[in-house]
Amino acid sequence: MDLQNASTLITAGAGGAGLAIAHAFRAAGARVAVCDIDEAGIARADAAGLFAVRADVSRETEVAALFDAIEAHQGAVSILVNNVGISGPTAAVEDVSLADWEATMAANLTGHFLCIRRAVPAMKTAGGGAIVNISSGSAKVGLPLRAPYVVSKAAVLSLTTTLARELGPAGIRVNAILPGAIRGERIGRIIRTKAAALGIAADEYERSLLRYISMRTMVEPEEIAAMAIFLASDAGRHVSGQTIGVDGNTEWEE
Repeated sequence: MDLQNASTLITAGAGGAGLAIAHAFRAAGARVAVCDIDEAGIARADAAGLFAVRADVSRETEVAALFDAIEAHQGAVSILVNNVGISGPTAAVEDVSLADWEATMAANLTGHFLCIRRAVPAMKTAGGGAIVNISSGSAKVGLPLRAPYVVSKAAVLSLTTTLARELGPAGIRVNAILPGAIRGERIGRIIRTKAAALGIAADEYERSLLRYISMRTMVEPEEIAAMAIFLASDAGRHVSGQTIGVDGNTEWEE
C-alpha cells in the first residue's frame, strides 16, 4: 500500500480522525496537505510537518484558493479524502432552524462536492485518481434528533455511488467509509449533548450506544486511516462505488 509522492488532500485534517489519516498517508509516502477552519489545529499540523491551509470547503472561493496552493506546493491532487463534517444540531425536527439545516448541508455535503469538482479535471488528465468520502454508520440506520447530520451523510453515499459510475471510465475510483463511534473528544461531546436532549446521564447514553454495536466497542481513528489508505492505494485498485463500514457492525442507534 505504497503511496510514494502521491499528492493527497485530507479535508478537516488538522485534528481528530482527519489528523490520524494525514499522518498515516504521510507514513505511506504520500505528499500530504490538510485544510481546516481551526486556526490552532492548522498551526499544530504545520508544526508537525504537514502542508496546512486554513480553508472552509463549503465556500467555493476558498476551495479554489486551497487547490491553487496545494498544486503550487506538491502538484495536482491525485488522492482526495473528504473528511470534513460537523455534528449539526441535536433537536426534534420541528425545532431545527433553517440556518442549522443549511450549515450542516454546506459542511457535510457541499464541501465534498466542491472539492471533488475541483479535483476531478486534473485526475482525468492524469488518467486516474482516488476519492474517499467519509460518511457515517448513522446514514444506514437513521438517528432520531439528528436529522440534518444523518440526511447529509446519507447524501454522501448517493454522491459516492453516482460518481463511481460517472468517473470510473476515467480511471477515478470513488468510495465511502462509514465510521461508527470514533473514540475521541468529538464523540464525547456528542454523547453529552444527546444525553442532555434525552434527559439522561452521559454514561447511560454511552452504554446504550455500545449496546447496538455488535462488537460492543468504539473504533480508533487509526482504523479509519487504515481503510482510507487501502481504498486510495493500488491494494484497492479495483474497489470503487463501495460504502464500507468501519464500526464494529452498527445494528441500530437511538
